[in-house]
Amino acid sequence: MKIATWNVNSLRARADRVEAFLERRDMDVLAIQETKCKDENFPWELFERAGYEVAHHGISQWNGVAIASRVGLSDVQRGFPGQPHFGKGGKDPQEEARALSAVVGEEADGVEPVRLWSLYVPNGRGLQDEHMPYKLEWLRVLAEHAAAELAADPRARTAYVGDWNIAPRDEDVWDIEMFLRDGYTHVSEPERAAFRAFEELGFTDPVRPRHPGPDVYTYWDYTQLRFPKNKGMRIDFPLLSPALAETVTDAWIDREERKGKGASDHAPVVVELG
Repeated sequence: MKIATWNVNSLRARADRVEAFLERRDMDVLAIQETKCKDENFPWELFERAGYEVAHHGISQWNGVAIASRVGLSDVQRGFPGQPHFGKGGKDPQEEARALSAVVGEEADGVEPVRLWSLYVPNGRGLQDEHMPYKLEWLRVLAEHAAAELAADPRARTAYVGDWNIAPRDEDVWDIEMFLRDGYTHVSEPERAAFRAFEELGFTDPVRPRHPGPDVYTYWDYTQLRFPKNKGMRIDFPLLSPALAETVTDAWIDREERKGKGASDHAPVVVELG
């Protein structure tokens, strides 16, 4: 089974790119982030005509997560237990469409199922911004949920994939000295500790051992020729449970999808399972 995760930065704006990617890479499953769609204006037909079942969680014109699968899609869950909500200024907290999971793969078809999570982790926006404690609490509760799942079944085949909005290592940004000097998010110790919590549970990224840094990124801002200059960040990750990680045959970042007209500012990350 071949699984990709991709922050498309507006699905309707990149429908042609997504459709071409699914065909070009012969993809079985795609976890999507930042669809920027409500359920009622999601392009369902894009996936249906290509032979995919799709689940989407979209509440407003922002955020939005989806999972498309041509190898089965069942037990869809929108959000996770206790998922924190956000309200500006602490007022009227609302759920944001940032987490969606489903079981992909069907044993009847010879594809061992995987519990897949498509995640769009909140951006802290600033070290002193009210979004930062929200981001950290969101990750803390998600890690508790992941820990409970593994405790219940240590052989669970689970993948938490998506845009984590965290660069876990210094090599994951093009200029760590600038990031630290100017007080940027994504590299602060609390954010990195929140990411490490999943690694400490036993979840691993199969891409980094195959494609180590430095200068191996998944995101490049549109401004200041960041992509041609390779001034990027590594913030999109597939984190796999121990049992699932054992089955990985290949994993890579599809940098080609960041090129050309109408590209997202993120590249897809692909994992192949045996």
